[in-house]
Amino acid sequence: MPRSQRLPAEQLAPFLLDVPHPRTPPEQLRQQLDQAPPTLLDWPTLFGTAHPVEIEVGFGKGLFLLNESRRRRETNFVGIEIERKYVLLTADRLARRGTANVRLACTDACWLLRERVRTASVAAMHVYFPDPWWKKRHRKRRLLTPEFAAQCARVVQPGGRWYFASDVAEYFGETNAMLEASGAWTAIAWPEPAAARDEEDYLTNFERKYRKDGRAIFRALYERR
Repeated sequence: MPRSQRLPAEQLAPFLLDVPHPRTPPEQLRQQLDQAPPTLLDWPTLFGTAHPVEIEVGFGKGLFLLNESRRRRETNFVGIEIERKYVLLTADRLARRGTANVRLACTDACWLLRERVRTASVAAMHVYFPDPWWKKRHRKRRLLTPEFAAQCARVVQPGGRWYFASDVAEYFGETNAMLEASGAWTAIAWPEPAAARDEEDYLTNFERKYRKDGRAIFRALYERR
């Protein structure tokens, strides 16, 4: 069956935040920032509502955002993803569903949190199955660093949540140790999911694949102190 053609750019534009991509050439990036210095995002203006905002980092093909935005229409969602093809794919799927409570950013998550997100303005962070970057020389590319954790602690409001899942025990353990050592988070219980009702009833596409393969999935839920 042939793939449907992507919707035109003007129909995807309402879902896309105007932010610089980390692979933008340095000189071009400087020009962009000089012409339009970063300003803090104002959630009520961005969404047209004062509903709580949750952020997913590394949303891939967007299954979590598609499902949760439909289930929880009184919550606004921001997805951050570095791969442009996945951003456009997800924007297309959101547009076809007429979704109103999701915005997407194709950029570096730590930069966006640091430069554009107000302190204590986010209700929850979601980080699911980040790339562990196995080789030592690649570890600098890991998402879950002390700097990223510090920015999450800054933007999440007291009592807010951080949801984290991984299929890599070592990465999961290191991340939990980092969050607990920060003193900003308290671990709370996150019940195991029930059996999936259909192909869309999963946290993410990775979770669907791993659960069907019988692989272990490690989950953690934290509350902002």
